[in-house]
Amino acid sequence: MPRILVVEDDVATRLFIEHVLIGGGYQVDTTGTISGGTDLLRRRTYDLVLSDVKLPDGNGLRIADLAGEKGTKALMVTGHAFTLPDGTHERYEFLLKPVRQAEIITAVERALAD
Repeated sequence: MPRILVVEDDVATRLFIEHVLIGGGYQVDTTGTISGGTDLLRRRTYDLVLSDVKLPDGNGLRIADLAGEKGTKALMVTGHAFTLPDGTHERYEFLLKPVRQAEIITAVERALAD
């Protein structure tokens, strides 16, 4: 069963994503900060990281980059797609908030199949 790390600071969104993924048959760990995500990435192996871009302790792209260094794929979630630095859209797939259940499952399945 694939293991996914969700890094999202909004509690309602984090719980929604977690429940969608668990319902889809995935093992899920969650945190609301970059520091929490970094700690989990160092302690466990994940098949995928799904992270918000704007987090209270920095830019979620740091988590995605760290995941990539470990050979783990990453999906980004944001409500601020048009304010991202140049070149960011080419590096990762983005889901726009508000995310819907079908979008999450489709994006996760696609990322894990690549």
